[in-house]
Amino acid sequence: MELVERYIAAVQRDLPEAKRSEIGRELKANILDQLDALTDGETPDTEQVEQVLLQMGPPEQVARQFVPVKPLIAAEFMPSYLLTLYIVLGILFVLQVLSSTMAWLDQDFGLLWYLKSILSGFIDDGCFAFTAITVGFIVSSQSNEKQCNRVSHWHPRKLPAVDAPWQHISLQDIFTDLATYVFVLVVVWYPLSLSPAELAEKSVLLSDSARNLLLWCTPVVLAGIGLSVWQLSVRYWNQTMLQLNILLNAVIVAILVTLAFGEPLLSFNADYWLQVFGLERLERGLTISLLITACFPAWEVLRDGRRLWQSR
Repeated sequence: MELVERYIAAVQRDLPEAKRSEIGRELKANILDQLDALTDGETPDTEQVEQVLLQMGPPEQVARQFVPVKPLIAAEFMPSYLLTLYIVLGILFVLQVLSSTMAWLDQDFGLLWYLKSILSGFIDDGCFAFTAITVGFIVSSQSNEKQCNRVSHWHPRKLPAVDAPWQHISLQDIFTDLATYVFVLVVVWYPLSLSPAELAEKSVLLSDSARNLLLWCTPVVLAGIGLSVWQLSVRYWNQTMLQLNILLNAVIVAILVTLAFGEPLLSFNADYWLQVFGLERLERGLTISLLITACFPAWEVLRDGRRLWQSR
């Protein structure tokens, strides 16, 4: 029976000290009952003891059955924890795009360094935010104070009418749109803060005609930001939101097509860029890029139009 004693001792190592004796006696009685049933009351041999212990499983697993491991964050806190984490990380991503875009326009470094700036800055801020939020919810979970649970205030009549899976709006889509709108605002308005001498030193800028058009379209970008904020607060598509999104994306398609077939989009340092691409090739590449970009909001117009039809 030495194996039984060793097994019980291994289980007790993973138990709270106050419960080791009680659970040890209960576990021993359970093992002996199984051995009696297996041997019909005779003295079991080593192989029979091993068979019973193997059926019971590893000592760590048995210990968790008696005393389940308490999670660092309680289950009732997990929905709030995940929602808080996603929203904070999304906001940090938008702010990092804003910061990196301003630094990119100010220092005129390459596109790869711009992307690296966004990624490295977001990782630094995101790691700190993740740690702070996680520690905060761990402290709340371990606290003995009763927390107010917002779920207790819900009412069936207040639930949204959701008839299709697509009506749920993901946080990733919302913050991607927000980051895009912030990027456009910075690109359009930041050069206005530079002096003519500083503008002349830039290797590439929006042309005057393109900037004037986008300046007049600033209300469209602000409307997109407002719509994204509304989506963040509601988190599901309704008919009004679909109609506004269709209108917004149709206007964006028109703007992009106008930029693609209008006057040159960029004003750049010819001495620098002609050595790399050539003027005609660069303008053609920008036109194609604008048309490809216009396909995304155009697809959303078609998608939301179909959804609007289905919702009726």
